[in-house]
Amino acid sequence: MTPSISYIIPTRNRLGELRRTLDAIGDMGRHDAEVIVVDNASATRPHVPAHLASGVPTTLLQRTRNEGAAARNIAARAASGRWLVMLDDDSHPTCTGDEIDGALGSQPSNVGAVMGDIRLPGPGRREAGGLPEVFVGCGVAIRRDVFLDLGGYDRSFGYYAEEYDLAARMLLDGLRVGFDPVFSVDHRKVVAGRNMDLILERLVRNNAWVMQRYAPEAVRRKEIRHIRARYRSIAIKEHALGGFGRGLVELRDTIAAQPRREMPQHAFDRFTGLAAARQAIALALAQRPGAIRSATIVAHGKNESVVRHAIAEAGIALLDSPDAEAAADMLVIGTLSPGPMIDAALARPVDWASGRLVLPWTRAALAIDRPKAPAPARAA
Repeated sequence: MTPSISYIIPTRNRLGELRRTLDAIGDMGRHDAEVIVVDNASATRPHVPAHLASGVPTTLLQRTRNEGAAARNIAARAASGRWLVMLDDDSHPTCTGDEIDGALGSQPSNVGAVMGDIRLPGPGRREAGGLPEVFVGCGVAIRRDVFLDLGGYDRSFGYYAEEYDLAARMLLDGLRVGFDPVFSVDHRKVVAGRNMDLILERLVRNNAWVMQRYAPEAVRRKEIRHIRARYRSIAIKEHALGGFGRGLVELRDTIAAQPRREMPQHAFDRFTGLAAARQAIALALAQRPGAIRSATIVAHGKNESVVRHAIAEAGIALLDSPDAEAAADMLVIGTLSPGPMIDAALARPVDWASGRLVLPWTRAALAIDRPKAPAPARAA
């Protein structure tokens, strides 16, 4: 029988983490699934049992060199499931098999991928990446036919930002990227083997490639300048200016060769999160008609400039003074990444309960139980 889910796990030189991930999938209980592990030329061949404790069958595919994220393409071609659940060797679902089957089986046909609610170790911490329609590769389910039709991940990226490239192609093909908090994932985010110089080299090059490929011509150069500035500041913080510099050299030598597929503005607005921020601001105004004339940003983060643009576009005065939080009619979380956005809302239960706090992505609110606003004090 064809399984509904194929768990795809690339791994390299992290035998213990892979074992923990396989054990965790086995603990999900028996469900209609298979596991495919792709070994990216580890020094020691990983041991993968034929079946997990739940009876879910497994397959190990060996590669002779490290193929980065493109190893997922090999697994996808070998997979049988209707959904490819992409994991890292240090991430695993925390829902049950029945829950993930239900979450994916209920998706409309135009949803090409479903983001999970990805948690990090420690209380109140979620994965920092992603945007409303850009998923994080360690916790996403992608329809197998969509993944294969689009050619999977572009192997030239190696790793980092390959999800942005694939998500852009999904949007251009008329598909949506969904989010379902029932699909919950723990990401242990093991730092062993991380090379910050190589990471910054890839981040500046790959993110700029994405904008070169898909950004509307009117904003393409501005977006690339913004990426260079963002990752330069991160490279300084991480003492990785050498890698950042190598990434700039690679970018200069390769940018002209990037295949150009310019997004229409409406698709690019979805891609950057501007469409989601506009919708959230409009909903807040509708819920409090005439009561919102000013706003301030709280919990600054990724794509804050997009959130600011949506606020200004709505004709709301944006306050940035030291007393802005007390004076503003509306508090807007300044990140479009789902994890930090949810964490910021949960850290401010009074503002969230009162409706004064706005998440610039309304679907992320699905992962939060809104606390009840305190009852007004009775007169003595």
